Amino acid sequence: MSDFNDFNNPQVAKLPQHLKQFIVEQHYEKYTPVDQAVWRYVMRQNYSYLKHVAFYPYIKGLQRAGLSIEYIPNLQTMNDNLGKIGWGAVTVDGFIPPAAFMEYQAYRVLVIAADIRQINHIEYTPAPDIIHESAGHAPIIADTDYNNYLSYFGSIGAKAMFSSKDFELYEAIRHLSILKEAVDTPEEDIARAEKQLQTISENMGEPSEMALLSRLHWWTVEYGLIGTLDNPKIYGAGLLSSIGESSTCMRDDVKKLWYNIDTINYSYDITKTQPQLFVTETFQNLIDVLETFANTMAFRKGGAESIVKAIECKNPATAVYSSGLQITGVFTDIGIDNNDELTFIKTTGPSAIAVDNKQLEGHGKFYHKDGFSSPVGKLAGIDTLLEDMNLDELAKHGIKTSSAATLTFESGITVKGIVKTIHEAKCKTVMITFEDCTVKESNGNVLFQPEWGMYDMAIGHKITSVFNGAADKDAYEEITHISDKQTHKVTYDDKTQKLHAIYKTVRLIRENGTGHEQLPDLFAALKSEHRSDWLSVMEILEILYHKQLYPELEKEIRIYLGLKAANENDHTKLINDGLHVIENPVSQLITEDD
Repeated sequence: MSDFNDFNNPQVAKLPQHLKQFIVEQHYEKYTPVDQAVWRYVMRQNYSYLKHVAFYPYIKGLQRAGLSIEYIPNLQTMNDNLGKIGWGAVTVDGFIPPAAFMEYQAYRVLVIAADIRQINHIEYTPAPDIIHESAGHAPIIADTDYNNYLSYFGSIGAKAMFSSKDFELYEAIRHLSILKEAVDTPEEDIARAEKQLQTISENMGEPSEMALLSRLHWWTVEYGLIGTLDNPKIYGAGLLSSIGESSTCMRDDVKKLWYNIDTINYSYDITKTQPQLFVTETFQNLIDVLETFANTMAFRKGGAESIVKAIECKNPATAVYSSGLQITGVFTDIGIDNNDELTFIKTTGPSAIAVDNKQLEGHGKFYHKDGFSSPVGKLAGIDTLLEDMNLDELAKHGIKTSSAATLTFESGITVKGIVKTIHEAKCKTVMITFEDCTVKESNGNVLFQPEWGMYDMAIGHKITSVFNGAADKDAYEEITHISDKQTHKVTYDDKTQKLHAIYKTVRLIRENGTGHEQLPDLFAALKSEHRSDWLSVMEILEILYHKQLYPELEKEIRIYLGLKAANENDHTKLINDGLHVIENPVSQLITEDD
């Protein structure tokens, strides 16, 4: 991506290649006049209501993040503003893999879906969209305690082990959200995708680290409340960006519970409103709970149980030896002694070796294309750990370059061959490469034989950490930039283009304060040709009400909208809420903000 746009933002500029591959251009010009009106409607509703229940001054937060109530945010403006508080923002195409999402957070970059919800999903969308990401997440970023939690969560989440079921679930959720947001998707396709998602959801088995972490993320970052059980305030982005749920969540029938480590026992369903919400007294408590959970994770515990998680994952993971050597690959087998201690580990398929998250030269996935295996443990009868021996000490035990050596481990595994190279890193011996090498278990089972080539033996008496993904992601992962060329070639039929023109004209009349004489004809066109529209009609009413123009037309429109609200259940609340904001305008509310 030589043309990568970092928006002159230091956080975005620091992103590694494997994260850059998800970024798409915003293509601001593709937002239609209806899209802009949807943004404005939701933001006015949000502000009108959230002024009383949001944790922080909503407008100040919006302004600090470079957002306005009137227009869909421009990414450059957001980055100019977020850069001042040490954050950045990029646009991506819908759902991205959870581990990547977490890593962006660790880099202090907000991931924003470039698309905006359709008008028929104005209250809530199952797909990520620019309203949720920017109006939900961005305004609270200015709070230092909260943004520290967010980036720390990202660094923990990026290491979390998945199960293979998690990958299936992610694909099913992404597929369903795309179908739901696409125009004219057949109902049976949506029903089939919903059934598939339900089947996967109901057969997840034991929740993985990532599944449990995603619960903590859901009940804090997306749906969190802060304060007291009796009078909580909203800070979760899912609530802040849903004009439906932000108002209903404060009702008594939605239980409020204290947020603590037990919260991981509460699963969630993204398609339904929440039966309970969790309240934290402080953002520091969020970090404390996260820390408690992190102490149970494979990246901190290591050992056999962590490698078992990696095997279940069926995707690349990294095991770290006590010497600091990192082995990345799809783990498929382990050896365990009578004390449940590891004796060897094995990967299958492309594998790589690294130290300090940097791949060792010549030890990438093409060299180790058929997998990797190596003992874990101490040498029998020798107190000093192999990783702690310098070249002289190794030589005393018969381990020196160009010489034949036999190493016998406490587990009974023997490694016999000619020492080719001794690799050191950070004052540790991390790996020995053998020629003409045979590796056997005590029962005679052969783990490696000479005709397979060079044998690279990892060194370390134990596995101290196991985490999701590759150690050196840029070197290991396939960087396939997902093209964004298709995303903005939407063609609209004549009728839709005429509706867009009406929306655009109404906006210009409102903003310029001229051209009011066009309003009667614009309403007549909406009434005769665009009967399903309600939002543009409402914007015309807003102008008439505030400018005190054409009282007869205003009366006619009120009756028209009243009938719509009475007869079209999907629009009842939207129209009534819209009327409330027209009569209690946001501009007045802003001046009252503290």
